[in-house]
Amino acid sequence: MTESNQPAPQPEPNPWQRDAGQADSGAGVQGSSQPEPGQPDPLQGGSGQPGHTQQLPAADARAAQENVAQPGQENVAQPAHENVAQSSHENVAQPGHESAGQVWAHQEGPGPQGQPGPYYAPPGYQPPPAPLAGPAARGRSKVVAGVAALVLAVGGLSGALGGYIGHQFARETSSANALNAPKPIQQTGNVSQGSIEAVASQVLPSVVQIQVTTGRGAGEGSGFITSADGQIVTNNHVIEGAVGGAGQIKVVFQDGKTASAKVLGRDPSSDVAVIKADGVADLPIVQLGSSSDLKIGQQVVAIGSPFELSGTVTSGIVSSLNRPVSAGGESDNRSQATVLNAIQTDAAINPGNSGGPLVNMQGQVVGINSAIYSPNSANGQAGSVGIGFAIPIDQARRTAEDIVKTGKAKQTVLGVEVTGAENGGAKVGKVTSGGAAEKAGIKVGDVITKFGDRRIDSSDTLVAAVRSKAPDEKVTITLSDGRTVEATLGGVEVE
Repeated sequence: MTESNQPAPQPEPNPWQRDAGQADSGAGVQGSSQPEPGQPDPLQGGSGQPGHTQQLPAADARAAQENVAQPGQENVAQPAHENVAQSSHENVAQPGHESAGQVWAHQEGPGPQGQPGPYYAPPGYQPPPAPLAGPAARGRSKVVAGVAALVLAVGGLSGALGGYIGHQFARETSSANALNAPKPIQQTGNVSQGSIEAVASQVLPSVVQIQVTTGRGAGEGSGFITSADGQIVTNNHVIEGAVGGAGQIKVVFQDGKTASAKVLGRDPSSDVAVIKADGVADLPIVQLGSSSDLKIGQQVVAIGSPFELSGTVTSGIVSSLNRPVSAGGESDNRSQATVLNAIQTDAAINPGNSGGPLVNMQGQVVGINSAIYSPNSANGQAGSVGIGFAIPIDQARRTAEDIVKTGKAKQTVLGVEVTGAENGGAKVGKVTSGGAAEKAGIKVGDVITKFGDRRIDSSDTLVAAVRSKAPDEKVTITLSDGRTVEATLGGVEVE
């Protein structure tokens, strides 16, 4: 559902998540982005604090082309992060705010101060005493981060020549778990695809709506079932309002049945959370695909409940890959930024789609719908303009698996604090003692220009690149002086 200026309830975490200027823990170019004590930093590490919301930076023309929330944008409400891949952006897309930036698309009630609603804002957002919209925000665009509010679970089947092929989601026993299933073999050639109708028919039963109610309001989002006994993956910003007993979570299944749910774990920095529905069994689960073999131009389908219209199916293509998108939720502590290494799609994603799956034409989940880029409108409402962003399933799956196994997510870190460099790249301002960067020989003042095969043009890009990897992976890093070093990435549990 969409968020209004009214505080919105927050859904629970996903179960399987596989910048010249001030110091930024991520890849931001402007402004400092050091995380507050106790918060995980992709570059430096540290424990993340649940409940911290991630804010969406303002998107300017360059940001829209390179990253939703690219460095150079001021992260309004973001303290300096020590994450090497986080940048400071103007979080102009805060609930109810019409300033440039990204906003959560949780659906909520009417706007504050008698203003028209709905507004799109992070769950749990407490509106200020005065109207949020102002002249400064006019004419500017914002990224609606975490089109959260409805239930989105995409699954599907593959078809040969339009026909149905095996890839059915397990539905037989309560022991079935999509996270434990082997990863699909990487596609190397032309693959037969099913129709949108066939994909929708296969996946819809595994899509749910997540309703969160707190003392400050209510909100909705989407999610998809990953285990027959009720594990559901969604966005952190959908459920964070209910964390720590602050609210109640209810899951609505496609057949209309409902169940209460609890949060198993979450990672604010990656915007992934896993929740568990109570008293259920033999639920239909999705099949997880791989985001590593996605191609630009490939057809995809999004399923969810935009504007409370459950079971909505839209289709489009993969518009781009590896977009550094800075987004975030809303809570009392706004210091932790979410920087996504996102899949960009033109499939219509609207408020209420957050947490829902993005699937390929074989019916496999390849991403979690999380944010949209949307121009401001007169009443603060945001909607699809054909630029949506999803968390790659490979990264989300890692996170979800960690949560299911240990109750905590593990964040990949490089162990540095960076800012955007004047001529491009990420300039190292601080190196964590004993961290991956120090062991690799990276020093303060070095400018990172390449991470593996990926060119680094900002601190956000570096943060997104680091988070796309798994702990213990070895990566070759290129510096502006021509040196190359090999780093073994570290991992830090998000508390």
